[in-house]
Order: sequence, then C-alpha cells, then structure tokens
Amino acid sequence: MSPFEIGGYSWPRSQEIVCTMRSYLPGVALAAALATLATVLGRVLPVVGAPVLGLVAGAIVAAVGGKAFREDGPFAPGLAFARQRLLQVAIVMLGLGLPVSAVLAVGNRTAPVLIGTLAIGAIAAFAVGRMLALDAESATLVAVGTTICGASAIAAATAVMRPRRDTVGYALATIFVFNVVAVLAFPPVGRLLGMSQDAFGLWAGTAINDTSSVLAAGVIFGAAAAHFAVIVKLARSLMIVPMCLGLHMQRRRTAEPGSERLSVHKIVPVFVLLFLIASVIAGTGAIPASWHSDISLAGGWLIAAALVGIGTSLTWAQIRRAGTRPLLFGGILSVTLAVGSLALQSATGWR
Repeated sequence: MSPFEIGGYSWPRSQEIVCTMRSYLPGVALAAALATLATVLGRVLPVVGAPVLGLVAGAIVAAVGGKAFREDGPFAPGLAFARQRLLQVAIVMLGLGLPVSAVLAVGNRTAPVLIGTLAIGAIAAFAVGRMLALDAESATLVAVGTTICGASAIAAATAVMRPRRDTVGYALATIFVFNVVAVLAFPPVGRLLGMSQDAFGLWAGTAINDTSSVLAAGVIFGAAAAHFAVIVKLARSLMIVPMCLGLHMQRRRTAEPGSERLSVHKIVPVFVLLFLIASVIAGTGAIPASWHSDISLAGGWLIAAALVGIGTSLTWAQIRRAGTRPLLFGGILSVTLAVGSLALQSATGWR
C-alpha cells in the first residue's frame, strides 16, 4: 500500500509499519542479545570495552551464519536498523550523561592544555594522513577516535559520514590497540615523571582516547587522578558536536556542490541537535544523579548494539585489504598527543 501524507510528510500505513517491524525483529533481537553479552564482558574487561566486543561478536556470528546475514537474509533488515538508527539514539544518550555546566567547570586552568592538545592532534592528523596517503574515511575515523573520544567519536562520525563498514571496523580495532598500550604505559611513565594526581588526570584525560581507558589508567595511578581525568575527558568529548557539524557540512558540499542554500536543518543533523538538548537538560539537574550510571550503561549498550550490526557486515578480507597504514597512523597520532599534552602541561606550569 502507498503511504499517505500528513503535514507534507509521507507516513506509511499501519499494515506497512507492522510488516516493517516484523522484518526488523530477528536482526534487532540478535543485536540486542550480542550487545548485552558485550556489555557484561566489557565490565569485566574495561580495557577492551563493550563497543569493540560488540563489533567482534557481530563479525564472528556473521562468519558462522553466512547467508543469513546477507542483504536478502532474515537478519539483514534489523541489523541495518541497528547500525544506522540505534547509533544515532546512542549519541543522544551520551548527551544525557554529559552535562554542559559540569563539564565546563573544568575552567580556564585546563583549557590551554585541552584545546592545545586537540589542535596538535588535528594538525598531526592532517599532516600524517597526507604523508601516509591514507584514504579520507580511514584518516577521519582514526583521527576523531584518537583525538576526541574513542569509540563514541567514531560512532558519531559514522552516523554523519556513513563510511564503508570495513573502515569503521579497522578504525575501532586501531583505537583498541592503543587503548591497551595507554592503560599499561601511562601510569608507570606518570610515576617516573613524578606527576601529581591532577597532572596525571589532565594528561590521561587529554591524551588517552576512550573514556573507559582513561578511567582505567587513572584508577591505576590513584583515585584523585581517575576523578579528574574523567572530568577532563568529558570536556574533551564536547568536541563531538563541532566535529559532527563540520563532517556534515563537508559531506553536503561533496555530495551537492553548487548553489543550493543550506538551511539550519540541513546543516545540523537531528541527532546532534538532540545531543545538545540532552546535554543542556542534564546540566539543569532535572536528571537525578542516581540515574547517571544507568544512562551511561544504556548509551554504551546502544553503541555496542550498533557495532554488532556493523560487525555482521565485515569480512576479514576487507580488513586485511586496509593494510597497516591506518594502524601506523593511529600510533603516530597517539604518541603525538601524549608528548604534546606533556609539553603543554610543562609550559603552563602543571606538575
């Protein structure tokens, strides 16, 4: 049946909605089950994290299931929904756990190091990406994951860019490798340098890419370092918003060059707007503090479910074809951020 119109929008009839929901059910149920497993295991293995575990679980299940996960398979519609729509919902959930007022309270004292590190990361990403002749999608995903917010930034960029799924998988694998390295390396180096709890927290919060790994490194160094590192990391995570806006505008210019006038709803993706609204709501105190842990868990679960969908579409041959350059790119960026953050701390009097 054809859709009918209300207020200029085309809406499907109820029968179509029911049929669509039925077609989504197998894939969504699978993504939900694997995301739940990944979330449980992610709490046991925080260095790995639920997003990477979800991606790996999806890839393994698809490798075993074969035809059932192809475009005409019974799981395909629901998995496509998971990797597209659930990803956007997950980004909005992140906003509920990221109150603007609390994050901005890190103040001017940390701003020079925080902003300076982001600038160093952006410049290095551009220069090294060109030097390695890396394709634009791989360079962008690894760069935003390394410099901003790990898997969350990659998820947000994926929702805007819609890159090849093998590229997303490789970017997440790269981020995971250097998360592990950072958690193991940062605490002993911090002690060797005689860093204070706050100085180490600032270093970890500005130079380690994923929140779970920031927390893990901070806990190893000390409770005060862990607390401060997470606050700095949340401030750094706010860069997800301008990142999404910039990627969205670049994508529109590439896809539709010419004289088209851009209106606000075309420049700002809806999920970014909802992310900002959610962050403002979180900053008003309307959300009880007792809910924050559950909201964070739900957001992580949604990202894991979306990455299960991405994982089911991957093949190891696709990842092998990407070669070693994205991994080298991520390594150079990670070292650059770590050294750059230390240099900025020294220049601004942090000890």
